[in-house]
Amino acid sequence: MSDVQKPPQEIFPPQPAGGARWRFLRDVAVFELKLVLNNMHNFVQVPLTLGVALFDLIFKHGEEGSRFYWLVEQGRLIDDHIDIYSIVDHRERGLNKDYTVDAVLKRLEGVIVREYEKGGTAASIKNAVDRAFDEMQSRTAPASGKAAEAAEKAMEAMRQAAEKFRSKGEGETKPEEEEKPKETN
Repeated sequence: MSDVQKPPQEIFPPQPAGGARWRFLRDVAVFELKLVLNNMHNFVQVPLTLGVALFDLIFKHGEEGSRFYWLVEQGRLIDDHIDIYSIVDHRERGLNKDYTVDAVLKRLEGVIVREYEKGGTAASIKNAVDRAFDEMQSRTAPASGKAAEAAEKAMEAMRQAAEKFRSKGEGETKPEEEEKPKETN
């Protein structure tokens, strides 16, 4: 027998060089934060876009769905700013474009359109839904102006509230400049 002892096996893997571990931990924290932000955004956006889409169906305004598409553009802008997958931008993407959600939906729509062109059930359902929406929009046309006016007033109130909030955050208001209560005679 030999008296030479073997070195103990390492329980933990060798430590990465330099700041790789801290970069990894930062990436995990940033990714999780972005997931939370994106989920909060989606939590608000889902009911909001459904409500606006319904509002657009009932109260016609400009192009069909103009308010809905504006809101979707704002959502895309927020998603672009969150940029959830930025930590892997440097890696090559292996995306099969034939199996994206958009590609699958396009194929399904193609099937429905072919059925519609044959004059099948899809055509009669589409025509009935179109007639219902057209009738609903014609009935609500007078109220559409009032709804648009109310929406404008609400947006103006939100702008004013945001401006007031911003000015309070700047802390430039001096106590003597604050609005004093009006004296009654």
